[in-house]
Amino acid sequence: MTGPLSRAFLEDPIAAWLFPHPESRARDLSRFFLVQLRHGYLPRGTVKCSFDFQATAMWISSWARPLGIGDRIAHLRIPILLGDRFNQARQLTRALASFHPREPHLYLGTIGTSPEAQSRGYGSLLVEAFLDDARKMNVGAYLECSSEHNVGFYRRFGFDVRREVRAPGDGPTLWLMWRKADSPRV
Repeated sequence: MTGPLSRAFLEDPIAAWLFPHPESRARDLSRFFLVQLRHGYLPRGTVKCSFDFQATAMWISSWARPLGIGDRIAHLRIPILLGDRFNQARQLTRALASFHPREPHLYLGTIGTSPEAQSRGYGSLLVEAFLDDARKMNVGAYLECSSEHNVGFYRRFGFDVRREVRAPGDGPTLWLMWRKADSPRV
């Protein structure tokens, strides 16, 4: 499952910034997503995939319980994967956390479709599933978009850009996007 997801992010600006070595990026992204999947989203959130595992979305509620000790220990693999980028990644994580919405919401932490399966509607279906959960809970929806190209995609679902955040060290930009609970379908 993490292979197609890592391929989806091979050329992503933030992924390329976090994992700057092209020869090991696919492997490192796969390991990174495996930690997120097994020790973040599966025990506390929601993971949805297309029937062929070519598209994956992971989301979590703002009120999810904290990570357990075993999951926190597993997350210690991430600094090793990030290597020299760890301190800058930590700065970015702290900045993003300071802008995270305070009101109850669902957070779309990761969504991706492998390059060979893009433009088949998988991403739209997964975003709709995410928004259906938010509607059922009557809460807003939040995401951090790492590609300017995808900002328009999320706007089609009623998301608005709240803020732009630049990664440290002249890194790439993230677009922080919000959709109110009562936003109409676009």
